[in-house]
Amino acid sequence: MSSLLNANTASFAGYAVKSIRTFSPFLDLKAEFTGIRNEIMEAVTRVLESQHFILGPEVEALEKEIGVFVGCKHSIGCASGSDALILALLALEIGPGDEVITTPFTFIATAGSIARVGAKPVFVDIDPLTFNVDPRAISNAITPRTKAIMPVHLFGLAADLNDIEKIASGHGIGVIEDAAQAIGATYQERAVGSLGLMGCFSFFPTKNLGGAGDGGMVTTNDTGLAERLRLLRVHGAREKYEYEVLGMNSRLDALQAAILRVKLRHLDQWAARRRSNAERYQELFHEFHLDSRVTLPSARAECTHVYNQFTIRVPDRDCLREYLRSRGFSTEIYYPKPLHLQKAFAYLGHQPGDYPFAEAASREVLSLPIYPELTEAQQRGIVATIADFASGMRR
Repeated sequence: MSSLLNANTASFAGYAVKSIRTFSPFLDLKAEFTGIRNEIMEAVTRVLESQHFILGPEVEALEKEIGVFVGCKHSIGCASGSDALILALLALEIGPGDEVITTPFTFIATAGSIARVGAKPVFVDIDPLTFNVDPRAISNAITPRTKAIMPVHLFGLAADLNDIEKIASGHGIGVIEDAAQAIGATYQERAVGSLGLMGCFSFFPTKNLGGAGDGGMVTTNDTGLAERLRLLRVHGAREKYEYEVLGMNSRLDALQAAILRVKLRHLDQWAARRRSNAERYQELFHEFHLDSRVTLPSARAECTHVYNQFTIRVPDRDCLREYLRSRGFSTEIYYPKPLHLQKAFAYLGHQPGDYPFAEAASREVLSLPIYPELTEAQQRGIVATIADFASGMRR
């Protein structure tokens, strides 16, 4: 590796030096906070002065605002995006003996929520261009035990909900959208989270709409499901110490809601900056003649991408990542091992080769910084360094 690094610095030496000076973290939450500090502190002070910390007016206000933003009648705040998925499954009374179809190329919370309620995660492979679940693979996976389909809008790009909904409605089953990475994304001019029976969002700090800790939301247009979700998130009680069903403790904190209400006002602007940064990456990769060396994220005409991640594919991913790191550029890998090969799901009996597109993606994906405050100089430094690496690989 060291000889490769030394060889690489010759071909784009000027850019290699510049890249060191224009280093970039993968995400800069401090830069985001600096721009809205006064608004955040005002919201936090408001909650502290109220001394109302669990659910209450701030959460109710956020629920209404998210409902308007997504275009759903009901929004139910909860403690995390993982809990949002679990609550959605519990609301449909999915449990032992049931199956839910999903993707193996996602964060563990997706399939983990299915296993947590006692159901079986049934994986199907992904579309290698979008990284989202391939609708063509879903039909063959449906059995009499299938109770739901849980597609993920991965990296901020909506899954193909039109085809997925057709399959689901044809079999009388529901679609639960895992929209944890995709708030603000659209599919055929409709917001994700409003397309299926329920949508599940995460407010983890690294998300496009992130809190100061954990938080989540379930959206739905079904009033009956909304009432059940509200019941389930508070131990199954409408009245104190009167429990109708076995629920869970998954309440959204007022502090988180107040902070999220501030950030929600800026979300469209931040998403526009992410798209602008994505376009600049496209231009820079073309400028440095990397089009044939790097596979860039797929964009679809019927979708509005919000780029929670900007994920490229390269065959020598691990070496490139180390090369970028050595020059001051942080990257991340989402996800280095697909779920069907994780030890936690060994009981399902899957083997390497079962889902080849997901496995290939796990070997090749690399996410570059895409946060709204990222500068043109930082992006140019990143792409110049990738070009430097690629030039060395050709010799």
